[in-house]
Amino acid sequence: MAKTPEQWLEEAHPEHKSGLFKLFLGYAPGVGKTYNMLSEAIRRHSRGEDVVIGVVETHGRKVTAELAAQLEQVPRKKINYKGAMFEEMDLDAVLARKPAVAIVDELAHTNIEGSRHRKRYEDVLELLEAGIDVLSTMNIQHLESVTPTVHNITGIQVRETVPDWVLERVDEVVMADLTPEALQNRMRRGDIYPMDRVERALGNFFRPANLIALRELALRHVTHAVDRNLESYLSRDETHRHVGVRERIAVCISSNPAAQHLIARGARMAQALDGELFVVYVDMGQDTDARDQKSLQANVQFAENVGAAVVRVTGKSVAAAVSGVVHDKHITHVVFGRSATTGWRRYLYLSAIHRFLRDSPAVDVHIVTQEPS
Repeated sequence: MAKTPEQWLEEAHPEHKSGLFKLFLGYAPGVGKTYNMLSEAIRRHSRGEDVVIGVVETHGRKVTAELAAQLEQVPRKKINYKGAMFEEMDLDAVLARKPAVAIVDELAHTNIEGSRHRKRYEDVLELLEAGIDVLSTMNIQHLESVTPTVHNITGIQVRETVPDWVLERVDEVVMADLTPEALQNRMRRGDIYPMDRVERALGNFFRPANLIALRELALRHVTHAVDRNLESYLSRDETHRHVGVRERIAVCISSNPAAQHLIARGARMAQALDGELFVVYVDMGQDTDARDQKSLQANVQFAENVGAAVVRVTGKSVAAAVSGVVHDKHITHVVFGRSATTGWRRYLYLSAIHRFLRDSPAVDVHIVTQEPS
């Protein structure tokens, strides 16, 4: 029976001592994913690591074949399918060989019927489960969640995909990058496809607009992966240092309908800073009225509509609760609304701000009007 994503990820927990998964990500054929992967494998082998090739697709490229020839290769398994012979990675042979590192090219590949697993990424997950480190490759257009975007950009329907949850198992992502102009030059030299296919490729998939858009998708994914790794590290870091790479904006709201203007202001800030937006509501047990609950829900819905991550916390102090969110989410900017600024309410408001400034990690604090701009 095939394993569920949850079962695969559960078995990847550190206590299972599973292998490390390194992915070389690109945005188009020919950017150098397999070349970079093999170059690293050769360096590891020269340092004494036991490295074998499970499968590498050279696509007739001489330089790739020369690199692959420097490493031990596990013979592929021959499978007869509808009267024709096909070759796939011999998973059982690689497991029996049990190297320290296995090279498995083209993660999104669909195996021939008769293989143990339908997809190559499932072969990779089994190798990792056996404690074998894996180096693999993939182009961004094969990530399941981006295939509709890729279709809109290129007009091409990507058939072979990798579910997004598989990339949660990746320990390290390396971007194999090349400018679109350099990639097109490689194409014209015949380094990627045979010369008789060059002009057609340059007029279709390899058009400049396509390559620029695909490259941006790949760079965004790598940025997200780096940010996720930082988040994971900081959650384990005993010193709890406040370290931020990407800007993260937290907007503090109440049930006041005017909070939607505050959220919109925060969304514009996040867009200008290319940052992430969080909307924070501190439940102090005061918004019990049905009308308050309705307006609060409207504020939350508005926040979700503009792409914010909504964080709801309970507490007796707004300052303490927001400080906790700033610490946990590694917020870099906090936005408070300027309201209730007369009489004793003004005193309570300013006191809350002062307590927040005293108790929170070092962040930029913005106090803005809650009126339409």
